[in-house]
Amino acid sequence: MKFATKAIHAGVEPEPHTGAVMTPIFQTSTYAQEAPGKHKGYEYSRTHNPTRTALQKNLAALENGKFAFVFGSGLAATDTLLRLFRPGDEVLVTDDLYGGTYRLFVRVIQHFGLKFKFIPMQDAQSIESHITPQTKLIWIETPTNPLMNIIDIEAIAKIAKKHNITLAVDNTFASPYLQNPLDLGADVVMHSATKYLGGHSDVVMGVLITNREDLAQEFGFLQNAVGAVPAPMDCFLMLRGIKTLHLRMQRHCENGAKIAHWLRSHPRVEKVFWCGFPDHPNHEVAKRQMRDFGGMVSFILKGDDLEEAKRVMSSFKVFTLAESLGGVESLCTHPATMTHASIPKEQREKAGLKDTLIRLSVGVEDAEDLIDDLKQAIG
Repeated sequence: MKFATKAIHAGVEPEPHTGAVMTPIFQTSTYAQEAPGKHKGYEYSRTHNPTRTALQKNLAALENGKFAFVFGSGLAATDTLLRLFRPGDEVLVTDDLYGGTYRLFVRVIQHFGLKFKFIPMQDAQSIESHITPQTKLIWIETPTNPLMNIIDIEAIAKIAKKHNITLAVDNTFASPYLQNPLDLGADVVMHSATKYLGGHSDVVMGVLITNREDLAQEFGFLQNAVGAVPAPMDCFLMLRGIKTLHLRMQRHCENGAKIAHWLRSHPRVEKVFWCGFPDHPNHEVAKRQMRDFGGMVSFILKGDDLEEAKRVMSSFKVFTLAESLGGVESLCTHPATMTHASIPKEQREKAGLKDTLIRLSVGVEDAEDLIDDLKQAIG
């Protein structure tokens, strides 16, 4: 089954009693049992819910995985994965990553005895020198947030397997339309489904997807035992959003390319971060592991003037200054004070994230209107 067909049909069947084409919202907390312990597969909606089941089957299919587990947010999904590890275990993490993930790792999980080592991973082979007997997990984003660094998933997967280390990939920026880390050797894929998967800025959710039965058993246990599950209505909204994922992503990619090239030609723009440029670091890796280059674009103005960057961000009329990304509407974000404010300034700048960097989530509006908006804002 091809991707577009999976997005619409995978895991979704007409409701057997009424023939309803759309998966119903099973807005119930509990289920009748014929006798103690004898039920129809559902006991309590923290454990299982039919709407959630349909969504999980759909998401697994999109990533060519066998098992998917959804959670109340991307951070809840990430937190669940980290509960597999024990005090003293070490996690290697790309040094350019979402600020909320950094905050979870350093200000929450680290207090329970896990160790996190933040390192550049654009040269996949260089990470082997950082591996120790305590290294149990490698966590990567690609493209990274917000510098669009590209990491070679397949190369790192080979290193991880050599050392018996679990590899997890945050695939939020690419979406399963552009990239499938499990096919490249990753053990786990995480999405902040809030972003491209939902696509309409109206639902918050996360997901873990894997082909490994041992991990699936752990995730299923923790999903129930910890209880960070999404509501049936949220699952319905996510299924609704996914049905147009392929159409939306195609337009995100088309518009992203137009915006990136326009910005690069502007005399007031110093640098544009977009992995579709042939001279972008690891562009050849991106071409190999991605089907297109996405709708995320970051840029820095000449002069490196923070006040001027703030003026531009406050001047947009079509782009909305807001957190998040991946919705049909175009968003502008200032990572240093918004999405990445939890990362200390010194560490942000060491990774290449300047306070003047502007991140765009290019939506599906008419590209000419978006360019006109950039034109009037930048001047």
